[in-house]
Amino acid sequence: MVPSWREQLTVRAFVVSALLAVLFSVIVMKLSLTAGIIPSLNISAGLLGFFFARLWAAAEARLGLPRRPFTRQENTVIQTCVVAAYGIAFSGGFGSYMFAMSSRIAGQATEANDAMNVKDPSLGWMIGFLFLVCFVGLFALVPLRKVMIIDYGLSYPSGTATATLINGFHTPQGAKDAKEQVKTLGRYSLFSFLWGFFKWFYTAGDDCGFESFPSLGLEAYERKFYFSFSPIYVGVGMICPYIINVSILLGGILSWGLMWPLIEKKKGSWYPATAKGSDLHGLQGYKVFISIAMILGDGFYNFVKVSLRMSTAFMAAARRKSTLPVSGSGDGPARSLDDDDLRRTEYFLRDQIPMGVALAGYVAVAAVSVGVVPKIFPQLKWYYILAVYGMAPVLAFCNAYGMGLTDWSLATTYGKLGIFVFGAWAGASHGGVIAGLAACGVMMTIVATAADLMQDFKTGYMTLASPRSMFISQVIGTAMGCVIGPCVFWLFYRAFDNVGLSGSDYPAPYAVVYRNMAIFGVQGFSSLPKHCLTLCCVVFAAAVVINLARDLAPEKVSRFMPVPMAMAIPFYLGSYFAIDMCVGSAILFVWERVDKAGADMFARSVASGLICGEGIWSMPQSVLALAKVQPPICMKFLSRSTNARVDAFIQTLSSKT
Repeated sequence: MVPSWREQLTVRAFVVSALLAVLFSVIVMKLSLTAGIIPSLNISAGLLGFFFARLWAAAEARLGLPRRPFTRQENTVIQTCVVAAYGIAFSGGFGSYMFAMSSRIAGQATEANDAMNVKDPSLGWMIGFLFLVCFVGLFALVPLRKVMIIDYGLSYPSGTATATLINGFHTPQGAKDAKEQVKTLGRYSLFSFLWGFFKWFYTAGDDCGFESFPSLGLEAYERKFYFSFSPIYVGVGMICPYIINVSILLGGILSWGLMWPLIEKKKGSWYPATAKGSDLHGLQGYKVFISIAMILGDGFYNFVKVSLRMSTAFMAAARRKSTLPVSGSGDGPARSLDDDDLRRTEYFLRDQIPMGVALAGYVAVAAVSVGVVPKIFPQLKWYYILAVYGMAPVLAFCNAYGMGLTDWSLATTYGKLGIFVFGAWAGASHGGVIAGLAACGVMMTIVATAADLMQDFKTGYMTLASPRSMFISQVIGTAMGCVIGPCVFWLFYRAFDNVGLSGSDYPAPYAVVYRNMAIFGVQGFSSLPKHCLTLCCVVFAAAVVINLARDLAPEKVSRFMPVPMAMAIPFYLGSYFAIDMCVGSAILFVWERVDKAGADMFARSVASGLICGEGIWSMPQSVLALAKVQPPICMKFLSRSTNARVDAFIQTLSSKT
């Protein structure tokens, strides 16, 4: 017997969701502020949701309290709520567009560094802004859920995989396997947590007291290829496909091993010899804009590809039916369904979300946003926001449809489009940088939350969870994320004084990239150093050609071709995290060769444990940093020549004393 939608929404589900939302928001925030790579954590959310809810049920049994059965539908509600909450930690732009507005990021560029184009983080306006813009996407596509899930049968691979996991947990054999997976996750979480503490205990990062002596030359020392002993990146490497990790490493070799050393030799010819490290008119300009060109090339290709696939599907659908079926219509499913699908369809269509509610919700939230967001960002005029909301449903549909086909969200691509369109519309003298970044935030949150909701509908469809309970849990999870995300970011921002600075533990690479996109959008090509535009065009074209070759080549060849989007990440940041991720790939590769069945069952649990453990450690580490507690032992790795200078310096100090 499937519980009603009200029975699926339990206090236990939302308490567990809140705890996991904090944990996953910390993990996503740390990844956003470091490598900028966020793997799909949906399955991890379902796994940990099962673990904590079962712990709750066991505690009720020990205390003699009435026990409520833990169902797959409640498990789905937890997963949906958690994904909605931690999704705000990404789409909220704390590692990209929102942080890019700050004076800390603006100070790393010489252009548009004035009061009109700077807005520093504050808990109040960040929470308010997210509440104003994050709920619009939830109402945008609700009427079309039947089209996406049933009529077109879109796969939504991550949503399908999560549903398969949850369904497996709630069968007798599945429960036994799930118990072993949870134990594995717990062991590796503990290991990762203790390793994080060990790293903190034996190092204070780059500052060991020598940076105040310029004669040592440590301030100019950059290590970009090294193993950082980070379990979280090893875990991410085990989750990401092999080709992603190899692409990141290849991008690091091409940029830091070849391109930047060659361009650096042109100092005084291609760019001023006096240009400092953060000056966009120097080497930094090549790093930033060439990486942007590669990102935009990949995004452009995938946008065109998904649009063409979507157009083809729509033309085929138009030949079958004259109208699009929407939520509440009496049309039956357009596909031939087996008995299981018929049962899922019956439950999926049982609890309708009235179209009037969705349309009224969209109009109401959009109207409030149009009136209030300009109070937060005076540079973003009300008619800019109205224009965004006018095109948002179409873009949200495109993104949700594309995710259903490819499991790839193009939310950041649509956000970048907003940067250039609205930044240029406002102009540099009228705060175009802030206007572009804020418009990026509005557009990105809408298309991201709409696609996430549709993916969760797919999970609910396969686990027989009510769409109404899915929608309510998504709303509650979004509300949690609008508070938890800014609070977690604020903890990092206040605990670590160097967040966002190049060379720090939390460099926020995409914040710099997004700000420079906004500067480029309002100033044009004149801001680029010599030959930078030519190199950008070459890299943009290369990204398109590589993607085209990947799609045209046979699968046995294309699986070895790099992914340009992944290659672009180390162009600016460096490749230190790529080594860790490749270690994760190597571990998984060997494991699959030695014990394929064991790897299939436990690899994701091991990866989730490595990610979660270090993520949990980030919380006490931040608290210790706020309390100004320094690690007792400082450890720093240097090159042989630099280490010799440090030894000589210490001996000089010792002889003087």
